[in-house]
Amino acid sequence: MRYLPHTDTDRKAMLDAIGVASIDDLFTDVPEAARLDGLIDLPTKQTELQVERALAAMSSRNVAASHAPFFVGAGAYKHHVPATVDHLIQRSEFLTAYTPYQPEISQGTLQTLFEFQTQVALLTGMDVANASMYDGSTACAEAVMMAARVTRRTKAVMAGSVHPHYVEASQTLAKYSDVSISVTDAAPADLDAVIAEIDDTTACVVIQTPDIFGRLHDLREVSRIAHEKGALVIAVFTEAVSLGLVEAPGHMGADIAVGEGQSIGVGLNFGGPYVGLFACKDDRRFIRQMPGRLAGETIDADGRRGYVLTLSTREQHIRRDKATSNICTNAGLCSLAWTIHMTLLGEKGLTQLARLNHETACELADALSAVPGVELVNETFFNEFTILLPKNADQVVNDLARFGVLGGVPASRLYPGRFENYLIIAATETNTPEDIAVFAKALAGVL
Repeated sequence: MRYLPHTDTDRKAMLDAIGVASIDDLFTDVPEAARLDGLIDLPTKQTELQVERALAAMSSRNVAASHAPFFVGAGAYKHHVPATVDHLIQRSEFLTAYTPYQPEISQGTLQTLFEFQTQVALLTGMDVANASMYDGSTACAEAVMMAARVTRRTKAVMAGSVHPHYVEASQTLAKYSDVSISVTDAAPADLDAVIAEIDDTTACVVIQTPDIFGRLHDLREVSRIAHEKGALVIAVFTEAVSLGLVEAPGHMGADIAVGEGQSIGVGLNFGGPYVGLFACKDDRRFIRQMPGRLAGETIDADGRRGYVLTLSTREQHIRRDKATSNICTNAGLCSLAWTIHMTLLGEKGLTQLARLNHETACELADALSAVPGVELVNETFFNEFTILLPKNADQVVNDLARFGVLGGVPASRLYPGRFENYLIIAATETNTPEDIAVFAKALAGVL
């Protein structure tokens, strides 16, 4: 017999606390037609081979990212990951879900974390980076809370063009603190609306570049104004490869840079696990308030080089009420994959990869813009851009799938009720000229 610890009274109390009348109300986001009403019609028994065949037949109905021209981005990007990366991270010394950091037994892990931090700092134009976080959205949320602690202010201004999931993660983390988050409208293409929100109570300004629509932003002016008001600037990126060509946020005045590192070394993985990047300026106030861990380099009593866990603000190391972060571990294996892939690429290789991405996106933009009725929205972009269609983008994406093309993310999925005809499209080095031709032809066919 199953043991159910919760009574009806317990369940009612929990439902009342979150403001819904019944458990069914928790599933209102699931379309009515997709909800199960009754028992599943399954045979009473099957052999393992029969089950395997049945499940394989069901899964074959999916259109996998590797089986079709793929142009989906909006925060997660399909890049080629060399087989060397997967081979090395599976060595028994590294392959663990946990993050070993005891210096006497895990010098190799500490060294890879130190090298990861060095690579992130160089890439973002910052001085200090931590040993990674869960993903880009949690890194963004932690950066907002860190800025509030550093400035002792409680207002955060986020550009409406920051990825909506990053905004939601920040709002969730700030929900039970005294930090309020003001989000500007997503429509304006410039940063005037963000600048207008900055005042003497602002702790930080959060801007994404390239933003969710793929537009690039120069952060210098907004950084100057924010600093005049005593606020910090948090630069967000969801496509780490862009930093191979685009100027680093640290060189444009940002105080904290956060983003998603999935593009380098980590596959799409059905949405995770990913690896959050977090870096800041060399300021004692910042470093002491940085979430997560920092691995440092030192020498032992005999003068030999070694690595240690230098700073950690988790509750296991300091008083719980002084802990700066809810992050209790990092994405250790993903950060290792990042480090290996970055090492294989090198500075020159990363620049070549970024240039290839941008060139492919330019070719795609030219091809799609030539389709009657299609308008390119962006004036600037790296490997992702937005087009305006003469009909509903969600319907177009479904129609493209029937032509065997996975053609992007409708903006209305991220902004419900808005941007119904806008389609966000990404191109990477994995897209061939043939893929682009197939996409353009299919798009012309469905419009």
